[in-house]
Amino acid sequence: MVNLGQLFGELKTCLKKDQFIFKKRLHGVKKIADETKQANALEKIAADITRSQQSKEKRLANLPQVTYPEQLPVSQKKQAIKDAIANNQVVIIAGETGSGKTTQIPKMCLELGRGVDGFIGHTQPRRLAARTVANRIADEMKCELGQQVGFKIRFSDQVSNSTYIKLMTDGILLAEIQQDRFLNQYDTIIIDEAHERSLNIDFILGYLKNLLPKRPDLKVIITSATIDPERFSKHFNDAPIIEVSGRTFPVDVRYNPISDIKKEGMEAEGDQLQGIFDAVDELCAEGPGDILIFLNGEREIRDTADALSKRNLKHTDVLPLYSRLSNAEQNRIFAPHSRRHIILSTNVAETSLTVPGIRYVIDPGTARISRYSYRTKVQRLPIEPISQASANQRMGRCGRVEAGICIRLYSEDDFLSRPEFTDPEILRTNLASVILQMLALGLGDMAQFPFVQAPDSRNINDGLTLLEELQAVKSAKRDNKTALTQSGRELSRLPVDPRLAKMVLTAHKLGALREVIIIVAALSIQDPRERPQEKRAAANEKHGRFDDPDSDFIAFLNLWNYLEEQQSELTNSQFRKLCQKDFLAYMRLREWQDIVYQISTVCNEMGMKATSDAADGEAVHKALLSGMLSHIGFKDEKQAYKGARNSQFHIFPGSGLFKKAPKWIMSAELVETSKLYARTNAKIDISWVEPLAQHLVKRSYSEPHWEKKPGAVIAFEQQTLYGLLVVNKRRCVYSNIDPKVSRELFVRTALVEQELGLNERFLQFNRELIEDIQVLENKSRRRDILVDEQTLFEFYDKKIPKEINNRAAFLKWYKTQKQQNKHYLHMTRDELMRHGANSITEFDYPDTWQQDNLILPLTYHFDPGQAVDGVAVQIPVALLNQVQETGFDWHIPAFRHELISGLIKSLPKSLRRNFVPAPNYADAVIAAVEPMQGTLLDALTTRLLRMTGVRVDPEAWDLTSLASHLRLHFEVRDEHNKLLARGLDLAKLKAELQGEVTETLSKVADDGIEKADLTQWNFGELPKSYVKKQGQYEIKAYPALVDKKSSAAVELFDNEIKAQIAHQQGLRRLVLLNVPSPIKYLQQNLPNKAKLGLYFNPFGKIADLINDCIAAGVDSLLLKYGDIRTSSEFESVKEEIRGELGDAVVDIAIHVEQVLSIAHALHKKMKGRVDLTMITAHGDIKSQLESLIFKGFVSQHGATKLTDLIRYLKAIQKRLEKLPVDPNRDRVCVLELDKVAAEYKKLTNKIPKGMPIPSEIEAIFWMQQELRVSLFAQTLGTPYPISSKRILNAIKEVE
Repeated sequence: MVNLGQLFGELKTCLKKDQFIFKKRLHGVKKIADETKQANALEKIAADITRSQQSKEKRLANLPQVTYPEQLPVSQKKQAIKDAIANNQVVIIAGETGSGKTTQIPKMCLELGRGVDGFIGHTQPRRLAARTVANRIADEMKCELGQQVGFKIRFSDQVSNSTYIKLMTDGILLAEIQQDRFLNQYDTIIIDEAHERSLNIDFILGYLKNLLPKRPDLKVIITSATIDPERFSKHFNDAPIIEVSGRTFPVDVRYNPISDIKKEGMEAEGDQLQGIFDAVDELCAEGPGDILIFLNGEREIRDTADALSKRNLKHTDVLPLYSRLSNAEQNRIFAPHSRRHIILSTNVAETSLTVPGIRYVIDPGTARISRYSYRTKVQRLPIEPISQASANQRMGRCGRVEAGICIRLYSEDDFLSRPEFTDPEILRTNLASVILQMLALGLGDMAQFPFVQAPDSRNINDGLTLLEELQAVKSAKRDNKTALTQSGRELSRLPVDPRLAKMVLTAHKLGALREVIIIVAALSIQDPRERPQEKRAAANEKHGRFDDPDSDFIAFLNLWNYLEEQQSELTNSQFRKLCQKDFLAYMRLREWQDIVYQISTVCNEMGMKATSDAADGEAVHKALLSGMLSHIGFKDEKQAYKGARNSQFHIFPGSGLFKKAPKWIMSAELVETSKLYARTNAKIDISWVEPLAQHLVKRSYSEPHWEKKPGAVIAFEQQTLYGLLVVNKRRCVYSNIDPKVSRELFVRTALVEQELGLNERFLQFNRELIEDIQVLENKSRRRDILVDEQTLFEFYDKKIPKEINNRAAFLKWYKTQKQQNKHYLHMTRDELMRHGANSITEFDYPDTWQQDNLILPLTYHFDPGQAVDGVAVQIPVALLNQVQETGFDWHIPAFRHELISGLIKSLPKSLRRNFVPAPNYADAVIAAVEPMQGTLLDALTTRLLRMTGVRVDPEAWDLTSLASHLRLHFEVRDEHNKLLARGLDLAKLKAELQGEVTETLSKVADDGIEKADLTQWNFGELPKSYVKKQGQYEIKAYPALVDKKSSAAVELFDNEIKAQIAHQQGLRRLVLLNVPSPIKYLQQNLPNKAKLGLYFNPFGKIADLINDCIAAGVDSLLLKYGDIRTSSEFESVKEEIRGELGDAVVDIAIHVEQVLSIAHALHKKMKGRVDLTMITAHGDIKSQLESLIFKGFVSQHGATKLTDLIRYLKAIQKRLEKLPVDPNRDRVCVLELDKVAAEYKKLTNKIPKGMPIPSEIEAIFWMQQELRVSLFAQTLGTPYPISSKRILNAIKEVE
C-alpha cells in the first residue's frame, strides 16, 4: 500500500520541473472518496515519481567532465567565480568581449553540480550567437550538439532529455515564462550580454527579481561587458561583482577632431570624410592590419566606400558591413585574406559581432540610435553622439591580436563630456509589446514592476495608448488597473508585434487570413529583397516585377506567390540559384516561410483557419489598417502628409507610392532620420477607417436641427482620429446623442413652428387660431397681441412627457393620449392673446376691397423694410384686365388719417407751413370729404384750398416719401395662388402681365371661341364681350378679329379698346381676302403725274406704299358701317366695298402723291449748308416731318387726314420761306411749341405699355399740328380756334 505522506516526502528527490506537477496531483488524490480509485491513482503517481528520481540520478551520474582553455582571462578566475556562484543566489560577472565568460561559465556551473535538477539556461540576445555559442561549448566538451549541450531558437529546437546546458535567445525564455511561471525546468539561468539592456533582458531581470525569493534554489548569473555592472548588482540586492579582463594588448587612443581640419587643400567633400581619409593614411603608415571604421548607416557606408575606392589604396579592399548585406557579402569579411581590409560598419560591430584581425579602429563618434519620440509617437533613428561606454567598446575591437590604435574623430574633452552609458532600450522604445506580455503573464501594473531602470511613465502611457488603439486593454472599473481584453489575450498569443498581431485577428474576420499572415511575416523580418550597391539598377528591375501601384504590401504578396510557384517547380539547388539571380536573400526567405508557418500554426490552435478563396485587395488592406490606425496620413497642399497627433511625414523614396502620392495612405513604419519618413505604404479609402476606429475617434456634432421628412432632430457629425478628419458633416439622428437639446428643438420646431409633418387636428386648430391673431397684429401694426414663442413652447413642454424628442415617440404617446382627451393639445384664444383687440373693427380693417362687382381679398403685413409692408390687394390674373385704378388711392379707413398727414408732410416746406399741424388738418379733411369720390389728391387739394386759400400744385405731392404701408400694394396671382408680380403701380403691373392675362383668358375660354386661319366669315356672330364664371369670379374678355397677314383669327383681349382696334384691322384683312385687288384699277385710272410722284416714297418698295393706300381705302369705307359683328353685316359691307374700293384707293393715291412730292421738296430745300440762326428751326421741321410721314402713315393717319397733311406740309414751306427774314420770331415760336410738346409727352408717358393711344389724346397731337399752321402759315387757316393755352387746357382735361 502506497503511503500519501511518504510520496510527499519523496518529491524533493525528483527533477525540479516535475515537483510542482506531482504535488498538484497528490493534492488532487486527497479529494477522491473511493479508496480503490485513490489507491490506483497513487500507484501511478508513485511510478512517475520513481521515473523522475531515476532521471535525476542518471543526469547526476552522467555529468560531463569539463576543461578550460588556459589562455582565456576567465579561466584565471575560475575558482573565484565558482565560489561566488556556490555562495550566492545572484552573481554579476563583468568582462570585456573576448574574455571567455560566455563559453566557460556554463562549464563552471556543471562543475558545481548545477544542471542536474534542471537545465542550465543560457540566454543570448541574438539567434546567431545562441547557435554559435552552443556549437563552441559542444566542441570544447567533445559532445554532439543537441545532447549535453543544446540550443533553442525561433523555429529550431535542439534540446533533449540528456541536455545540461541550454542556449537560447532571451525571447525564447520570455515565451517559456508564460507556460512555466516558476521556471521549474531550470536550476541555473545565465543572462549573457546583459549590458545591451534590450527590452527582453530588462524584462527578464525584473521578472527574476520577483521570482528568486520564491525559488531559493535557482541560481542567476549575469554576464556583462564592463559597462555599469554596479547597476545590476544594486538591482539584485548588492549581488557580488567579479571582473574579468579581456584585452591582452594595449590600445593607443588618438584624438583627431574633424573641427581641426584645415579647409584649404581638402581632398574630400565633407569634414568627416576628410577626417576618415587622414586617419586611414595615418594608420596605413603604422603598418599592416585591418581597419574598422564605424559609420551611421547604409548610405553613409556606401558613400564612404565609393570615396575610399576612388583613392585606389594599394593592396586594400574596402568592405561594407551592415545588417541588410547578403550572406555572401558578409562572408567576405570573415574569410581568410592577404590584402588589407578596410571594413565600414554600423554599430553592429560594437559588441554583437567580433570581426577577426582588426588592428585599427576609426571612430567618428556618432551612431543612429533607435529612440521613441514621445512628441510624435514614432520610433526615431536620429544620429547622436555615442556614449563613453560605446566609444570604449569600439576601441576594444582592436588590440586583440597585437597592439592596436583607435583614432577618434572628436576631441578628448568631447569624449569626457558625453554620457557614461547608452540609455537602455526600455527608456527609448514604445513599450506596447512588453506591457502586453506582462499583462498576459499576470505580472500586474508595469509601473510597479521591478525594472533595472524604470521606463519613462510617458512611454508606458504611450504603450498603453497603442494597446488601447488595438483594443487589447481596458481599464478595470474597481481598482482602475489595466486588464487584457479577449482581443488582447489573443494578441498576446501571436508571436509578432502587437500591431501586426491585430492585423492577423482582423484578417480572420474579413476572410483575408492567408494574405495578411504572409504580409505580417514579411513585416516582422528584414526585407528579403537585396540591393547590392554595384547592381542596384538590376536589383530594382527584378524587384519591380512584384510592385503594385497602390500598395507596397501587395508587393510582398506578389513576391510570395511567385516564390511559392517557383519552389514547387524547382529543386532546392535551382531555387537557391533563382534567389541569387533575383537578388533575394535565401536565408531570409526561409525565415519568412518559418514565421508564416509559425503564425499559421498558432492561428490554427486559436481556431482561425485560412480560406481557400483569395481575398480581395480591400479586405487585405482593411485588415492591415486595423493595426496602423495611428499610422495614416492625409496629403496636404504642400505635398507632405499630415499624420496622427499633428505630425508631418513624407513617403520614403524607396516606396512604390513615392511618385504617385495618393490622398490618403497608411504606413507600416514611421521612422525619423533627416525627416519623418513613412516606409512600406498603401493607398487607402478614408471610409475604411471609421468602422475600424470607433473606439478611438472623437466625435463632434454641429448644427442640430429638426427635419420634417425623417421626423427627428438631425445634426452633422464630424469624426477625428488623432486629429485627422475622417468623417466630415455626415447627417445623423441627434435624439440619442443629446436628448435634452433634441427635445427642445422638437418642441420649438415641430410643434411651435408647425413642422411636425403630420396633419394632426390640434396643429391645424392651433395654427388657425394663431393666424387669426397674427392678422389682428398685422392690421393694427403692432406685435403685442399674440403671446411670444416661449409661451407656446412652455404650453407643449408642460403637457408632453420629457423623454419625447422625435415624431415616432410623439405619435406613440399621442395616440393613447387623444383617446382620453382629444382636445388635450388644443390652445385657447385667451392662452394665445396678451390683451384684447376691440379697436380692430371690420369697417376700419376690411378683409376685402370692392370695386363695382369685383370683390378682391386684402392681406395685411407688418414687415417694415420688406417688399410688402401694409395692405396688399390680391388680384387673380384673370381679373387683372377688369380692375380699374380708381379708388385705391384712398386706402382703407384705418390708415386714411395717417395717409393724409403723410401727404401734407410730403409737401415742400414753403407749402407745408400753411397746414401745420398736419394731423389736425387731416382730421378736418376726413370730416369734410366723402371718401372714394374722385381722386384723393383732388379732394385733398380742394379741401385745403377752401380751408386756407392756398392752392397746391398736383406736382408738389411727393408720394415716394410716404411710408410703405401708406400705399396700397397689388399682388397678382395665378389660378394656383402663385405670385406672378407685385408692385404699387397697377397700370405698370397690367403692362408687365399683358401676356399672362391673355394666356389666362385663352385657357378659361370655352372651346371654339378663339379661331385661327380664317379667310371667310363662317363662324356666326362675334360678341363684343365674353363673360365666364370661374369659381367666385366673373372673368370678362373681349373677342375680336385679328390680322394675321395671310389670314384672320378670332382672339380674346383683356381690354375693350385694344379689342376694337384689333377688330378693325382684322375686318380689313378679311375684306381684302374676299374682294379683288384694286391694283389693276389703280394702274389704269391713276394720272401719270401721280404715278411718278409715288416714287418719291422714302420707305422701301412701292408695292408696300400701294398696299398701305389700299388698307387706308378699306378703313375709310368700313368707317361708314360702324361695328360689324355678324356674318350678314360682313357680307353686305364686303359687297359695298367691292364696288367702291377702286375709286377710293385712286383718290387716296392722288393725295399721297401730293404729300410725298411736297415732303421731297422740303427735304431737298433743307439739304446743304445751314446758317447757324436756322439750325434750331431745321431740327424742329425734321422732327415734325418724321412724326407725320413714316412707313405705314397712310393707314395709320387715315384717308380723312390726308388733306390736312397736305396743309401741314404747305405750312412748313411757308415757314421755310419766312425763316431767313426773321429767325428770332421762329425761335420764339419753337419755344412755345416745345412747352406744349413737353406736357403732351408727360401725358403719353402715362399710357400703360401695350395700350393704344386714346382718341382724346390723339386729338391733342393734331391740335399741335394746327398750332404750327397758326404760328407759321396763318393764311392757310385752321378748322377751329387754336392756341397753346387751349392745348394745355385740353391736356389738363384729359388728365
